[in-house]
Amino acid sequence: MTSAAPTHQNLSHVPENLTAVIADVIAPAAAEVDRTGAFPRPGIDALARAGVLGAASATDVGGGGGGLADVAAIVEQIAGACSSTAMVVLMHFSAVSVLEAHGPRDVREAVAAGRHLSTLAFSEAGTRSHFWSPAGTAVRDGDGVRLDARKSWITAAGEADSYVWSSRPLAADGPMTLWRVPSTASGLSEPGAFDGLGLRGNASRPVTADGVVVPADALLGADGAGLDIALSVVLPTFLVGNAAFSVGLAQALVDEAAAHLTRTRLEHLGRSLAEQPTTRAQYAALLTRTAEARAFLADTLTALGTGRADAMLRVLQVKAVAGEAAAEVADGVMRVCGARRSAGSWGSNAGSATRWPPG
Repeated sequence: MTSAAPTHQNLSHVPENLTAVIADVIAPAAAEVDRTGAFPRPGIDALARAGVLGAASATDVGGGGGGLADVAAIVEQIAGACSSTAMVVLMHFSAVSVLEAHGPRDVREAVAAGRHLSTLAFSEAGTRSHFWSPAGTAVRDGDGVRLDARKSWITAAGEADSYVWSSRPLAADGPMTLWRVPSTASGLSEPGAFDGLGLRGNASRPVTADGVVVPADALLGADGAGLDIALSVVLPTFLVGNAAFSVGLAQALVDEAAAHLTRTRLEHLGRSLAEQPTTRAQYAALLTRTAEARAFLADTLTALGTGRADAMLRVLQVKAVAGEAAAEVADGVMRVCGARRSAGSWGSNAGSATRWPPG
């Protein structure tokens, strides 16, 4: 019983040693990360050393020069081993999309070299998923800018080096402004640890800014232009990356199901579960569902890469399509395998990576 091949292969900007990092560092720690909720720092550090965190950075700052297809390939592969690590990487790439477009060169160089982990800080306690209408404020404070907000969750909170932070505009018209905020800035606090169902090691938790002062040049893009940046730069990275996450998760599920059905035997019949016609049909349906999501993701990347007229429609669809497929595959695998759960960390994570706004 075999499974489908990965969506993305031989992409020039995906570090060649990514597979080794997953096999040697990330996968062996996945179960413990899920059990304890510990942030997967060893895996993130190994990815940094391997050049993965800089894969989407421009070559002129020392990065890999990768595009959205490369980001999708990376996230998909990691998600098949550890969902928590994959989500941290996805949020990093989402933030890097802004830093690459509007960040200072020294930060971009640090990202490219694997010395800087970033993430998004959009969602707020007061406006929840209405990320386009932040309640957090930005006001002049001497030569700097004071930020006050109650962010409802930030992935890798306290672990990332910087947050791409949203606020109301400083002075301009427009719904939102973006800032680069160091995670060590005075006035930031993280009330409580994350203890959720699935993705338990991604350190996603509320962060409060009480009089955080950043330099005026921490502005990312123009004052008031944050929503335009979020929709044109962040949204494609986040939604396509989320879909790749779900495809990687679904593939891991069907791979584990194939292994279980092949090695588990009905002793009185002298046959494996994989040799039972009903079981084979059920597994085939799950494999097909995974392939459907993979094909939709591939078509989305093609639409974006060729400038097809329906490209943005595909971007808006792909996260829902892949997320729903992963949830269906997870349910089906639990049924066809007799509710057996793998020791890996992905078992409780199906459908967990289906939220916007990020951060």
